[in-house]
Amino acid sequence: MKKEINLGSLLATVGFCAILWFIPPPKGVNEQAWHLLAIFLSTILGIIIKAASMGTMCMCAIATVALTQVLAPGDPAKSITLALKSFGDKVIWLIGISFFIARGFIKTGLGKRIALMFIKIFGKSPLGLAYGLGLADLTLAPAIPSNTARGGGIVYPIMKSMAISFGSTPDQPETHRKLGSFLTMNCYNINLIASSMFLTGTASNPMCQKFAADMGIKITWMSWMLAALVPGIVSFLVIPLVLYKIYPPELKSTGDAPKMAVAQLKEMGKISRNEWLMLLAFVILLVLWITGSLFGIDATTTAFIGLVLLLLTSVLTWEDVKAEKGAWDTIIWFSALVMMASSLNELGFISWFSEQIKSQIGSLSWMVAFPVIVGVYFFSHYLFASATAHVAAMYAALLGVGISVGIPPLLLAFMLGFTGSLYGTLTHYGHGPAPVFFGSGYVDIKTWWIKGLILGLVLMVIYMSVGFAWWKLLGIY
Repeated sequence: MKKEINLGSLLATVGFCAILWFIPPPKGVNEQAWHLLAIFLSTILGIIIKAASMGTMCMCAIATVALTQVLAPGDPAKSITLALKSFGDKVIWLIGISFFIARGFIKTGLGKRIALMFIKIFGKSPLGLAYGLGLADLTLAPAIPSNTARGGGIVYPIMKSMAISFGSTPDQPETHRKLGSFLTMNCYNINLIASSMFLTGTASNPMCQKFAADMGIKITWMSWMLAALVPGIVSFLVIPLVLYKIYPPELKSTGDAPKMAVAQLKEMGKISRNEWLMLLAFVILLVLWITGSLFGIDATTTAFIGLVLLLLTSVLTWEDVKAEKGAWDTIIWFSALVMMASSLNELGFISWFSEQIKSQIGSLSWMVAFPVIVGVYFFSHYLFASATAHVAAMYAALLGVGISVGIPPLLLAFMLGFTGSLYGTLTHYGHGPAPVFFGSGYVDIKTWWIKGLILGLVLMVIYMSVGFAWWKLLGIY
């Protein structure tokens, strides 16, 4: 049985918190903010060094915030209320409910059917197969915010099945390069691109939206999608070609793949009632996410509407909702991290930190500071095993720094948001689906890191060039 608690790492986390707690706060930082920072950074450290699961660390953080009364000194009742305030945040529930909706795609088989249909059309070559699987991920991304569920639960099993069918098996290393290695790297990186393109593409995106809103920057589902559309599509088209060049499969033809897809589709039978209902809910969700602002319906309300439709039509049952552990787990740790990060902003720490950095790089023009800040955010992901922990730790702080040196707020908010998906390409633990794809055994660590760095740099160049021109056209800066 896997140990839940690593005692040595936990003691190191507690020690770090205690040391930081008793260090006098810098000039300009009040004691409340400093003590909350100690709890927050210790929580992030505990997650990084795996002192305990993310949920356990975040529950410890909530208890510590309430017990020490850092948010409301001398008022125990208010302290616990403020420690739990983010559980009522609409952003948290948008993500939680979207996990339930994602379950509908898996339960009904609609996600698998969509992937097989794309393989049927594009799967005659390894490159076509890569694009077909990628299109499936891209199609499902708007409504499945768990890129682990999307990549690991829907795309990965089909990808692995295709690779094995062409003689590329995980337990025979000499066959990996036939097809499995190429498809593994491609599907994972396309998953990250799809994650960056929609506010509901991965769980950490709405956290970015929340932190931006705390600084007066409004981001909607539609504005996120529009901003990511062109650089995302260019990346989607370019990355498989780059990967085919630097890490080509030995097989040059997969002519039987469409036949295999047809056979599996035939085995699934005609589209079932529940699949049609799931498709209807999917269309309604997309329409309302795109046009909801015209009718005064926000993204979270739309998610509730979609979930209720699935429950009332029995596509999902309440038992399905209760059994969706990933959703409830995410609601818990998201709430804790958002509570602490938002409170640091309210207590003035983020603005103080931004001013300190501004004093060091304030002489730089914003055109120079922009890539510097984005680069720091991107490469610092080598230190994080959780994209969400990285967003919680650095997004708001770097956004504040950038705004203080004159970078257009919405431009930086979007770019840092997109980077929160793209930096996952760097390591085999960089984002939720990474352990699933890496666990297949088709790609070794050295290759993953080297190819991941190359692909990551290509992605950043696309977003910082093609994206930059597109955002100018949109009037974002």
